Amino acid sequence: MGAVQLLVEYVAPVFLITSPVTSYADQIWSIHTQRSSLGFSLDIPLIMLVASILRIYYWFGINFEFSLLVQSVIMVFVQTILLKVALDHRPTKAAEAGVPFSAVNQDAERPYNFWQWRQQRPFWEFLLYFITTVGILQLLFGSSTFFVSLLGYLALGIEATLPIPQVIANYRNQSCKGFRVSVIIFWLLGDLLKGVFFTYSKTPMVFKLCGLCQFMFDLTLGYQYWAYSEREAAVEVKMKRRSMQIS
Repeated sequence: MGAVQLLVEYVAPVFLITSPVTSYADQIWSIHTQRSSLGFSLDIPLIMLVASILRIYYWFGINFEFSLLVQSVIMVFVQTILLKVALDHRPTKAAEAGVPFSAVNQDAERPYNFWQWRQQRPFWEFLLYFITTVGILQLLFGSSTFFVSLLGYLALGIEATLPIPQVIANYRNQSCKGFRVSVIIFWLLGDLLKGVFFTYSKTPMVFKLCGLCQFMFDLTLGYQYWAYSEREAAVEVKMKRRSMQIS
């Protein structure tokens, strides 16, 4: 058995199935221990929950790789925990006001304050309505090739935009504080493994195209982390030098 075949048949599926836990466990733990989700974009669990739910319904229409279905189910579970923890420890308006440039960095208001609600209940109500609505549509149009294909493109297209909200949040804050580097590492590693897996396995082309787009966005996020970390380190060095000169 060749190395590539071993990777595709055994290593990649195991990584894909466990990636929701390995990618987000550190972020969940960090928010829980610090008791603050400041700097973390709530749009990340939104994107992953919507994409994973759509992909689960997509599987019933096309029956792609079973490991990807298992990954989607686990992802829904993990992202639900992440959303709950992030909402429980979301900073208050008073706390946000104490953060430098917070007035500039606040997200622009969305129609009906979508996914910016101050109460937790609307978040869970939206997810319940979304699951129910897509489920009804699946029962009505599940036999339609067009509908099934639409589900797939929506699911994978939405997932491909995953890094964008965090990229925007980092740019507004001019910092990556609150977002764990472990998430970026696992995203990039996952993109590489998914690329190999999708290339050598019988997965629809939409998986490959959206995976490539997500990889490019993840690279942008990785560059941000490096650039902002370098700048913050330089600022700390200057402050230490000034304090030494004063003393």
